[in-house]
Amino acid sequence: MSEKQSLSTAQILIMSVTAGICVANVYYSQPILGAIATSLKTDEKSAGLISVLSQAGYGLGLFFLTPLGDKMDRKKLILWLQLALVVALVAMALSPNLAIIYASSLAVGLFAVSAQVILPMAASLVSENRGKIVGVIFTGILVGVLAARVFSGFVTEWLSWRYVFGISAIMVALSAILMQTDFPSAKVRFDGSYAQLLQSTFGQFKRFGTLRRTALTGALTFGTLSSFWIALTFHLSGAPFNYQTDTIGLFGLLAVAGALLVPLFGKLSDGGGKPKRSLMLTLSLVIAGILVLKIFPFSVIALSVAVVLLDIGVQATQVTNIALIYSLDSKANSRINTVYMTCYFIGGATGAFVGLICWKMGGWEMVTWQMITFAMLAFLTIIVGKDKGI
Repeated sequence: MSEKQSLSTAQILIMSVTAGICVANVYYSQPILGAIATSLKTDEKSAGLISVLSQAGYGLGLFFLTPLGDKMDRKKLILWLQLALVVALVAMALSPNLAIIYASSLAVGLFAVSAQVILPMAASLVSENRGKIVGVIFTGILVGVLAARVFSGFVTEWLSWRYVFGISAIMVALSAILMQTDFPSAKVRFDGSYAQLLQSTFGQFKRFGTLRRTALTGALTFGTLSSFWIALTFHLSGAPFNYQTDTIGLFGLLAVAGALLVPLFGKLSDGGGKPKRSLMLTLSLVIAGILVLKIFPFSVIALSVAVVLLDIGVQATQVTNIALIYSLDSKANSRINTVYMTCYFIGGATGAFVGLICWKMGGWEMVTWQMITFAMLAFLTIIVGKDKGI
């Protein structure tokens, strides 16, 4: 198969499942930190660093490893990343002490970025329906993130936390085999050194106005969602709800609706003139969700509706943005993806931090004002965009 041909349904499914399996490893530890702490006879604060390190590793991998997709064959890069991920997961499962778990957790996050190599790989292999296909694979990533916490909690409850990472190592190994079966190898797109590759990655931000605009939009919308989730826990645990942690966790299941509808918005981004219209629609859903939160702050039904609207709006915005930036330069897809996703995660971290400050200063009311500010800035960014594509 040569580049720019269609992908079969089976190939798209393999890429989607593989991406979800890989990225899920970053989130497995979050709901089982207490079990890990008890097993290793340490405190929960020390165990909490496990989750922090996996996130930090993912950020490092995103910046230092994913640009390699433009310098070497992505199929081989994915294989090496998945093999390294299997080793890191086995180390997690067999770790005798906290120090080795820390190192293993950092490595797990670092090598889980193969999911972010699969996305530009898919975009480079098709010329039609790129948005739809990217949307399906992005859905796999979202489902992986959403299912990770449920999976690890269930396995830990019935077996032990070590089995979580052992079973995951097997799933990653199987998906690695599938990824090597029927996918074409691609020619190298960047001939310079690794240092020049990283320098070129920074250059993509300066090169494309569309990338700058979508990166800002992605950062603001993910920041909005991060603010919401960090404040929602406090909001639901206090009066008049007084919910326990397990009940609060059920609201996260509503986010599945957003993941399932994301491919529809990816399809809307295909074709000339549609991305801007699609982004206006998705950001309108985000704003509508926030307005529901403001008008009915103490209604469980309203909160449930808002969760669905926010998740659909934010995730659909991301997949539309990703489909759009992959149309800029197919030879630099990995570097462009690195720029976008780095800004995306910076936006999420900033949103969580600002949301926490707003909660401490003015509670739910101030958090919703902060959310509407972020969302409106994102909407205005798209409205005033005059560069090609949006």
